[in-house]
Amino acid sequence: MGLVGAGALAGAFAGAASAQAQAVTPEEVYERLFTSDAVQPEWFTDMFLAELPPAVMDAMIGQYRAALGAYVAAEGTAPFFRLEFERGFVDSQIFLDSAGRIAGIWFGAPEPKASELDAVLADFQTLPGQVSLIVVTDGGVLAAVNADTPLAVGSAFKLAILAALKDQVAAGMRSWGDVIVLEEQDVSLPTGILQDWPPGTPMTVQALATLMISISDNTATDALLRAAGRAAVERYAPRNVPLLSTREAFVLKAAGNEDLLEAWRNADVAGRRALLAELARRPLPAVSDLSPEPTALDVEWYFTVGELANLMAYVHDLPFMSVNPGVADPGDWSYVAFKGGSEPGVLNYTTLVVSHSGTPYIVSATWNNPEQALDEVTFYTLYSGLLKALRDLDAR
Repeated sequence: MGLVGAGALAGAFAGAASAQAQAVTPEEVYERLFTSDAVQPEWFTDMFLAELPPAVMDAMIGQYRAALGAYVAAEGTAPFFRLEFERGFVDSQIFLDSAGRIAGIWFGAPEPKASELDAVLADFQTLPGQVSLIVVTDGGVLAAVNADTPLAVGSAFKLAILAALKDQVAAGMRSWGDVIVLEEQDVSLPTGILQDWPPGTPMTVQALATLMISISDNTATDALLRAAGRAAVERYAPRNVPLLSTREAFVLKAAGNEDLLEAWRNADVAGRRALLAELARRPLPAVSDLSPEPTALDVEWYFTVGELANLMAYVHDLPFMSVNPGVADPGDWSYVAFKGGSEPGVLNYTTLVVSHSGTPYIVSATWNNPEQALDEVTFYTLYSGLLKALRDLDAR
C-alpha cells in the first residue's frame, strides 16, 4: 500500500469474485486478518496470491495497525464495510469465494477519530527523526513544533517557482497563456507525465504550472524553472543557492555520480554554480540508478514550515492550486489548496483550507529521517487528524 499523489491510499483488487454462500463471514475474515500474527496463504485464492503475496498483505495490514491501533470491528453489508480501529476508521470492500477465501479486497484512506489539537501535535513529536509543523490562521500562529528548523521538503519547493511566476505575471513580464517549448534539458524523472512527451512540445505556462502542482510533474517543474530563471526563484529560497532543478538533484543522487556528489558537497556557492554545467552534461539517470532508501538528503530543497506557509498564502488563490486537494477532505472545507513533497526519508504536506465559516488555516508539516524510510501511512493519518481537529475547532 502506498500514497497516490498525496491524496487517497491505494487498495488492491485481485481477481474479485462474486460472493456466494461462504464458509466464513466477511466480518470473521476481517477480524482474522487484523488480529492474527501473520497472514496465511490458505486465506486467499490462487489468483489473488498471484497479484499480492502474503508478505505484501502482512506489510499492508501492519501499516494500518501502526497508524490506527488495535482492530475493533467491521460494520456493513457485503461487499462494503467500514472497519473500526482503536484510533480511526477505514472503508473497505471484500469479495470471498464459495470457500470463504479472499478473492479481492480494497482498503481506503485511514480516517482518524476526532481528536483534540494538542493530542495530535503530541503524536507528531513521537515520530522518529526530525519533525517540524506549523498551523497558521488569520489571527496568527495557532500551533508550532520546531517551526524555525529548515528541513528537506521535496517537491514542496515548487511553491517557490510558482511564487516567482506570479511575480512575473503581476509585473507584466509574462502571462499564464504564454507558450513554453519543452527542451531536452527539461526532461526529468517521474513523478509526472511530460517525461514521456517529445522535446519541442509547446505548452502554456498555466498548463505546466497545473501539472507541476496537481501531479508534481518534474519535467513541467524544470521547464518552469528555466523560464522563470533560477535567480528569480532563489529570492524565495535563499538557503538553496544555487537552486537545483529536479533533474540536477536526480543526477547528484544517482549511482555512478559519486564524484560529482562529493565535489558538490565540498564546493561553496560559486563552486556549485560552476558545477551546474557538468550536471547538465551528465545523462539523465534511470529510475533504477536511484536508491529506495534515504540518500544524500543534503541534496534537497530546505525550507522551514513557516516559509512554506508564507509561500502557500501567496499562491493559494491561483486556480490550479485546488485541482488536487491532497490529504484534506474537500467536503470539510469551502476551499482547499495543496502541495506536498516526498522522497525516501522526506515528507511534507502543505495545505491551505478555508472553513465553511470563512476562516483560513494553513498547515505545513515536514518529516525527515536520513536513517530509514518513512511510514507514510502514519504521517498521512496524523496530518489528516490535524485537519479534522481544526475543522472541529472551527465548528465550535
